[in-house]
Amino acid sequence: MKLNNKRTVLVGLAFLSICAFWQMYDNVVPLILTNTFHLNETFSGAIMAADNVLALFLLPYFGKLSDTTETKIGKRMPYILGGTIAAVLLLNLLPIFDNGYAASPSGFKLAAFVIALGLLLIAMGTYRSPAVALMPDVTPKPLRSKANAIINLMGAVGGIIYLGVAAVMYPNSKIAGLSHVDYQPLFIVVAAIMIVSIAILFITIKEPKLTAENRSLEALHPEWNLAEDDGKGNEILPTEVKRSLGFLLASIALWFAGYNAVTTWFTTYVSQVMGQGLGGASTCLLIATGGAIISYIPIGALASKIGRKKTIKGGVILLAVCFLLGYFLTTTFKSINIVMFIVFALVGLAWSAINVNSLPMVVEMCKGSDIGKFTGYYYTASMAAQVVTPILAGTLMRNIDYRVLFPYASVFVALSFVTMTFVKHGDQKPEAKKGINAYEDMDE
Repeated sequence: MKLNNKRTVLVGLAFLSICAFWQMYDNVVPLILTNTFHLNETFSGAIMAADNVLALFLLPYFGKLSDTTETKIGKRMPYILGGTIAAVLLLNLLPIFDNGYAASPSGFKLAAFVIALGLLLIAMGTYRSPAVALMPDVTPKPLRSKANAIINLMGAVGGIIYLGVAAVMYPNSKIAGLSHVDYQPLFIVVAAIMIVSIAILFITIKEPKLTAENRSLEALHPEWNLAEDDGKGNEILPTEVKRSLGFLLASIALWFAGYNAVTTWFTTYVSQVMGQGLGGASTCLLIATGGAIISYIPIGALASKIGRKKTIKGGVILLAVCFLLGYFLTTTFKSINIVMFIVFALVGLAWSAINVNSLPMVVEMCKGSDIGKFTGYYYTASMAAQVVTPILAGTLMRNIDYRVLFPYASVFVALSFVTMTFVKHGDQKPEAKKGINAYEDMDE
């Protein structure tokens, strides 16, 4: 049994478009809020946090809703197409209101910008879970770690494409000294990336056909299904599987609490503790991202050999150790150095080991008709942590000491190792006993 890499790359185009958007959103929208509308950090931060708050409700809802949707183009595709089209239209309203306010400020234009931004976040929330659920829909359970590695890589490519475009279109030499920067050309390019990606996805991936083929293959392997018949023709999860799911979701929340605290506060931390500027901190985080990107495919292959749970636990141990090393390095040295770069590369490797395998473990525990709902569970756990941890970590740093950041992160990650020990399901390995020929037919 082997993964259809070409098809997985095409499915990953949805995640590429999503990540290109969020990279631009995180980079440009704060600049517009502070430089054009002159909102203070509190109001800007509240607006920027709205996407995580909305995600807590939208991602589980639309994930579950897509499970029960039946159309000629599939369960997920209507949400992917509709959400993308709505997002692209709303996306291009933002620079119009931005430029209009810069030319002639008014409360109406500010209100229009905030309303359009809120609607845009809702549009993006309608299709993220369906887009992510498409991969397990068309991929057999034992191959989902490898597939998710490719999906994550496609997301990274989306972010890199945006960063490259932004660097070329808006170099410092072009925008230095300007009282206002017109971001409309950049928004148009990102909208084009989103439209082209989803158009290729829609043309090349025939969701109903591929989903039916995958269901037929999995029917040949009842040992892959953790659900049981309740005697009335309905599938239910056994109590022990539900327990594993609960501990796995707790683990996801815990390691996101630790990791997101560092990514959120690291720039401020090195400024306060080490007296370092933005450049060095950004380089560390970039190295961590690079370490994750080059690890995705090898980690997917490793998980297929030793199992997802062992790979995740190894990543958790490495991440906790790296955060402890981060504490000692940043409190011992006065400048960012090569050792810190190495540690952050290992942070990326550890995060890849965790991130590539956690979603496949979650959807492994559900029956095929609930993939969207369980994808929503995954995002609820991760987004809840990302809403809470910046506030909690920031409060501790302000009231105790900035140097609490890395111990805080290490403790939360270490706790996730404890909860992972109670996860007993979702670690399917690619050892098919029959039906290989049926899958090989799919792979052609």
